[in-house]
Amino acid sequence: MYYMAEKRLLLGDEAVALGALHAGLSGVYAYPGTPSTEITEYIQQSPFARERGVRSRWCTNEKTAMEAALGMSYAGKRALVCMKHVGMNVCADAFVNAAVTGVKGGLVVLAADDPSMHSSQNEQDSRFYGKFAMVPILEPSDQQEAYDMMAQAFALSEQLRLPVLMRLVTRLAHSRAAVQTGEPVAQNALEPDNERTHWVLLPGNARRQYASLVAKQPEIAALAEGAAFNRLQIPKVSDLGVIAAGIAYNYVRESAPAGLPILKVSQYPLPVKQVRELAAHCGRILVVEDGQPFVEEQVRGLLGPEYPVRGRLSGELPRTGELTPDCVAAALGVEGGPAFADAHNLAPRPPQLCQGCGHRDVYTALNQVAAEYPNARIFGDIGCYTLGALPPFRAIDSCVDMGASITMAKGAADAGVYPAIAVIGDSTFTHSGMTGLLDAVNDGSDITVIISDNLTTAMTGGQDSAGTHKFEAICLALGVEREHLHVVVPLPKNMEEITRILREEINYHGVSVIIPQRECMQTLGRKLRQKKQETK
Repeated sequence: MYYMAEKRLLLGDEAVALGALHAGLSGVYAYPGTPSTEITEYIQQSPFARERGVRSRWCTNEKTAMEAALGMSYAGKRALVCMKHVGMNVCADAFVNAAVTGVKGGLVVLAADDPSMHSSQNEQDSRFYGKFAMVPILEPSDQQEAYDMMAQAFALSEQLRLPVLMRLVTRLAHSRAAVQTGEPVAQNALEPDNERTHWVLLPGNARRQYASLVAKQPEIAALAEGAAFNRLQIPKVSDLGVIAAGIAYNYVRESAPAGLPILKVSQYPLPVKQVRELAAHCGRILVVEDGQPFVEEQVRGLLGPEYPVRGRLSGELPRTGELTPDCVAAALGVEGGPAFADAHNLAPRPPQLCQGCGHRDVYTALNQVAAEYPNARIFGDIGCYTLGALPPFRAIDSCVDMGASITMAKGAADAGVYPAIAVIGDSTFTHSGMTGLLDAVNDGSDITVIISDNLTTAMTGGQDSAGTHKFEAICLALGVEREHLHVVVPLPKNMEEITRILREEINYHGVSVIIPQRECMQTLGRKLRQKKQETK
């Protein structure tokens, strides 16, 4: 089928996905996480991707995704890895070492950061990972650049034989704009790499590869200096100059007075020569970037303590949260538009678990039984069931990162906490919980683990869960004793059975696992609606 260039209205995530497909993508590897999820979903739903046989199933976690993509690159094909910012922590081992092995087919790692923590535990900035690994970083300022950059990213990856990190933020990932598309290119031919010393990171090989990575840094820097995505505009000498990174460029353009010198940065390493040229024409520089002061810290070091550099560190921009047009305008000394009155009379409405959700019955039973043990501690995990921390349940005492419920319960039990109870979801268990359960079994820990299984990855929209219908087998294989492994159906009519099992397993001083299993109300509703449509 022939695909014409056309204009489309796309989310930033969708622009990335379509740009990757048109750049000859052969496989996308990802674990769902807001705000990155729609990239993989777009590819999964694309007729063009199906026609080309693009691999697009979800992975168990970000580390397996990164490693599988590296394998596709090894075979000469172009691969994309997608995750939210905290997923970079999970795939960091493979990501950093991929810069040492190098790549063959183009490999792009897409990290979607979440300033203001709309659906995250922290505000970490993924650009630090790119600098740490010493690979090129791309940061689009709008949806058109998100599309255009994918072809450049794959080409840059193959030119340098390195992975390329591409960073989005929530506001770009989840907003729409018109995007002019181009002509798709063919996928790479299958051509596995024959140079073993690149890929076998024994110390002798790794030292040579690392030296090669270091030797590439001047070339990477030169490519950033000459990148079309970096633009220095100096209409006139000015007291104030601005460095705007990624999406921040839009906020600056919206408020900047005419003639303001601006350096737009969308490809890293930081273009040092352009920074110095801007500084030579300005008395001071304001650094505007969404996320942490990644550029600001570097500019301060580059220009020295005597040159005034302002931004998040100096207080001209807020130290936390995402940028807004108003805060950027204020930092530029421009009066913003009319402010909206505070809505003092609106009652707060925190998010709640869906009516009819199985997690509700799990927490009802758990609260009833835990109240019988004055020192009970319940360790939670990442998923929609984390809402059990809020009213009306207030059921969990901690929620730190993917998989931490089981290992924190184990550590607390080791310290003497009794009972120590872990609540973890089905997708999170296969993502990061299985190894913690193995530790607990090997140590004979006195913990009770609840794997609340709603048969999907519900929090991010109902994607497939890697362990569906396999959890009993997984737990038995990890060493959980058959008599201390239970599957229950979380419904009010089964409350007596569930509370009885909870008491019995809390009173058992070893590892026990209870699996409340009932399909997510949202995915069930979608299936029923689809079935109804099909029967019409």
